[in-house]
Amino acid sequence: MTTPGARRPQSLLFACTTNTVRSPMAEGIAKHLFGRDIYIASAGVRTVEPDHFAITAMDEIGIDISKHRPHTFDDLEDDSFDVIVTLSPEAHHRALEYTRTSAVEVIYWPTIDATAVQGSREQMLDAYRNVRDGLMKRIKDYLDWRPMMQARKE
Repeated sequence: MTTPGARRPQSLLFACTTNTVRSPMAEGIAKHLFGRDIYIASAGVRTVEPDHFAITAMDEIGIDISKHRPHTFDDLEDDSFDVIVTLSPEAHHRALEYTRTSAVEVIYWPTIDATAVQGSREQMLDAYRNVRDGLMKRIKDYLDWRPMMQARKE
């Protein structure tokens, strides 16, 4: 039997199109769950201004991403990741290009673009919550998160 997290990557990059919604949410969730156990970062193909719906959706679960400033692959200070998880087709193509000469695992998690949802404020916020909750589940599953890990850190 393997120890939970025995095959967990030591460094992980989440990537999406603009580094304002999906990848900062994933980065915030992973950092919240794993603290300093894993080096976690995020990047986008291009950047736009921070997204206040993303900040609000994350704040609802006690994770503050308000200080996150969007940046691109080219802005990364460290480019030696064990795994890159891409959350949009554009980011997936960029990550494959970025890693073509290195032994980095690139995984694609198709994730809806909450910014494309139209409607009332609550309908739009629900789309962000769905992205957040979907990322939370995938991250917990992929990185083999166990509730007792959180208790150990406190």
